[in-house]
Amino acid sequence: MNYLALDLGADSGRVILGKLHDGKISLEEIHRFYNKAVAVNGTLRWDVLRLFDELKNGLKRAAGLGIPIESISADSWGVDYVFIKGNEPLVAAPFQYRDSRTDASIERVRKIVPDEAVFAASGIMFISINTLYQLFEDTRSRPEMLAVADKFLNIGDYFNYLFSGVPAAEVSLASTTQLYNPRARSWAFDIADALGIPRKIFPEIVPSGTTLGKIRPEIAAETGLPAATKIVASCSHDTAAAVVAIPAEKGSRWAFLSCGTWSLIGVESPRPFISETVRKANYTNEVGFGHTTRFLKNIVGMWIQQESMRFWKARGDDIPAPELDKLAAAEPELRSHIDPDDERFLKPGDMPKKIAAFCAETSQPVPATIGQTMRCILESLAFAFRKALDDIAALSESEIDTLHVVGGGSRSRLFMQFVANATGRKVVAGPVEGTSCGNILIQAVAAGELSGIDEIRSVVRNSFDVKTYVPTQDRVAWESAYEKFKNLRPTRA
Repeated sequence: MNYLALDLGADSGRVILGKLHDGKISLEEIHRFYNKAVAVNGTLRWDVLRLFDELKNGLKRAAGLGIPIESISADSWGVDYVFIKGNEPLVAAPFQYRDSRTDASIERVRKIVPDEAVFAASGIMFISINTLYQLFEDTRSRPEMLAVADKFLNIGDYFNYLFSGVPAAEVSLASTTQLYNPRARSWAFDIADALGIPRKIFPEIVPSGTTLGKIRPEIAAETGLPAATKIVASCSHDTAAAVVAIPAEKGSRWAFLSCGTWSLIGVESPRPFISETVRKANYTNEVGFGHTTRFLKNIVGMWIQQESMRFWKARGDDIPAPELDKLAAAEPELRSHIDPDDERFLKPGDMPKKIAAFCAETSQPVPATIGQTMRCILESLAFAFRKALDDIAALSESEIDTLHVVGGGSRSRLFMQFVANATGRKVVAGPVEGTSCGNILIQAVAAGELSGIDEIRSVVRNSFDVKTYVPTQDRVAWESAYEKFKNLRPTRA
C-alpha cells in the first residue's frame, strides 16, 4: 500500500510518499517547502494557511503519480496551537513558541498552582514555551479568543482537521501541552480550571493510529485524490513518530535522539517517571505509540546552527551544511564550548555574536572563524547530549549502550562522531527521515498491513542502511573537556 506523511518542522515542511512491499518501506520526497515564523505587530506567528496551501500542492503532486493512496497523516512540533470555531479555519494567526509573551509565565503560573501539582498531573518539564503557559497568557491578554473559540488544536492535529473535518487531539501531541495527565489518560482539567482555561476548548483525545475519517470532498476534488482516501492521526507529534522508526532490537539497551531544530533525547518506557527527583531535574514524560512513555530531555538543537547559517547567509556567506562540517573539521578540537540551554540561544538573532559573548564571559577562546563557531556548536551539543543521557540513565535506572539518532542532524558524520566521543557510547545514525517513516508505518498499522511496533521496527531494520560510530581512543581529552563543560558559568558584563 501507499501512504503520505505530511511532516511539518519548524524550519521546513515535507510531503513524503511511503510504499510498503515485501517487508520493506521506501520513501520518496514529493514536495518540500520552507517554514518560518512571521514577525507582525511585535509578535511571532505561524502562517498556517500558507502551510496548508503547500501541503495541498504536495497532495496534487502525489495524485499526479497515478497510484492509489491509502491514507494521509500530518505530524508537527509540539506546544503551538490554532483556535477554531465552526466553519472558520482559524480564529487568529497562531503564535510561534519563540514569541516573548510567555517569558514570565512560569513565575505567574507558579503563584497560582505550585510546580509540584503541575508536574504530578502532567509529568512534563518546565519550559515557558509549553501550551499550558501559552493558553494561560491567552486568559490574561486575549480572553476574547478563548470566549469565541470552540477548540484549540495543536499544529499537526490542526492539519489533520483541515483535511478530515474531525477536530481531535492525538495523544502523543496532546501530551506535550503540560495539560495532559498520562496516568489518568485524560486532560488535566484540575490544572486548567485553576488557571482559568475553559474546558470547552479542549478537543477529544484519540489514540495514536486512529482513523479520523475520509478526506473532505472539496479537498479530494481540488487535489485529485480519491474521495476514499483516509485521514489518520498517526503520531501527530514528530518526535513520537520518529521514535517509532528507531531500528532497535527488542530487549536491547538503547536510547534515542531525534535531532532537528530541537533535539530530544531519552528512553522508551512502559510507564512515566513522575517524582520530585525527576521534577527538580526538569526531565519530561511524553506519550508515544501504544501509550508508551518517552522519558526525555528537550534541548535546543540544530536551531543554533540554523540561525547561524541565516546570519552568515545574510552577510553573503551562503555555505551549505556539508561545507560547514569541513570548515569545522579543520579547526582544533575541544577549544571553546557553550551551554545550549542558556536562554540567550532560544531566541532569533545574531547567533555567532551570542556564541562569542558566551565564550568571552566564561574565559574561553572566542571563535574567530566560521569553522571555529561551527565546531563550538557541534561539540557543545554533543556534550549537552552526554549530560542528558547520563541523567536519564540514572533517573530511569536504565543501562544504555547505544544511542539511536534520527532526523536531519544524523546526516553529519562529523557531528555523529562528536556525539560518540562525548557520550562514550555507540551511536547508530539513521534513518534520516525518521519522523516521516514512523508516521507512515503507523498508518500501515491502522490499515491492517502491519501488526504493531515490533513489526514496524523490523521493517525499518530491513529497509535502511544505518551508520555506526564508536568513540575515538582519545577518551582522556574528551572527558576532561566534558568536566569543564559541566562547570561553564557565564558572567555577563
